[in-house]
Formats: sequence, structure tokens, C-alpha cells
Amino acid sequence: MEVKVVRQILEWNENCHNELVKEFDDNKTLVLNIMGSPGAGKTTFIKMLIEKLKHKYSFAVIEGDVAGTIDAEDIANMGVPVVQLNTDGACHIEAMSIKNIIPEFDLNKTDILIVENIGNLVCPAEFDIGEHLKIAILSIPEGDDKVEKYPLLFSRSDALVLTKHDFKDVFGFDDERVVRECKKLNEDLEIYKVNSREGSGFENVVSFIENNIEKKFN
Repeated sequence: MEVKVVRQILEWNENCHNELVKEFDDNKTLVLNIMGSPGAGKTTFIKMLIEKLKHKYSFAVIEGDVAGTIDAEDIANMGVPVVQLNTDGACHIEAMSIKNIIPEFDLNKTDILIVENIGNLVCPAEFDIGEHLKIAILSIPEGDDKVEKYPLLFSRSDALVLTKHDFKDVFGFDDERVVRECKKLNEDLEIYKVNSREGSGFENVVSFIENNIEKKFN
């Protein structure tokens, strides 16, 4: 019975995901699903992406958290439309939650919608939420063993961003190990290294996003 219920939930989620993809495609809105651990730098990544591309694209953000509005307030202070999604304990966001929030935005005026998923390396990767791209965030202090411990996230992502890369030597982080294990799971995974202090390396992430917009909608 439990297996059947889980299968039904995933099927319902997939149907809703497909409906959302069509709606986003019709409005030419690229949707990014940002996933990673608490403290990995997801919000910092989102703010940096907005700052780098706001001159060219319009943004909206859905901030997922178990509780609180701290990150949403930071995004709002940038003048970007944002909706806080609190799960009250749930470890992931589902497609239906995104569908319920979409009326809060004008998709005709939104080039890029960013969803910051709940801080978790497991559950968020199991649920598609209408996104075009899944981006995994892994910070250097978390360690270079996370790909082997939490393979689903990295196998299903389109890009991996290694944040706080300027601390690589401090923590003895093995880049080659991460790349090797990722490629075993997902040969097409794009991997980027970003320094937290001055943001060097982020220009490659920007190019990745822009290239996907061009391929998808132009």
C-alpha cells in the first residue's frame, strides 16, 4: 500500500510538472530549480545571478524554506518580485505548490523564475517542479564526498556550482574526486567553480544561463 501511495504522489507531481513546463514555455520564462544544503550559498548564488543579469533579463523568485522570511526579504530589497514558500517541516517543494504560487507573478514580464528549494541534498531532487534547469550548489566546507553519499541530486542536475572555492586548500577539497564521481553519474553535468570573496568564476555560470535561454526561446 505504501509503495502504491508513493507512486501515485510522484505521478500526480509529474502531471503537474508537465502542465507547468507548458505554461512557462508559452510565456518564454526560464525556470531554475536551485538545490543544495543549508548554508551552501543558494541565496548568495541567486543574488549574484540577479545582479549580473538584471540589466538584460527580468527576474522573479520563489523562496523555499521550512520557516521564516529572511531570504525573501533579501531578494525583495533588490527590487525583485518574490514569494515566500514555507513548508512547515516538509523537506522539499512539489509542483502543486509552484502552480499555486504562479498567479502571484506576471509571467509575461518574467524572463527568469528562480526557485530556491528547501536546504536538503535528498528530497528536492526527487520532485520535478516545472523547471527547465536543475542547479545543484555544493560548498567546499561540506566536503568532497557528497556526490558519493547523495548521488540522486548530482545525477539529475544540469549544472553543479562549487561555491566558496577559495577555501579549497583550507578544507583539502579534492576537485578531481568530485568531477570524477559526478561524471560517473551524469556525463552531461556542467561543473563550475565560484570564489565567494570576489565572485570569480561566476561569469561561466552567467554564460551557461544565457546560452540556455537562447537555445530554449530564440
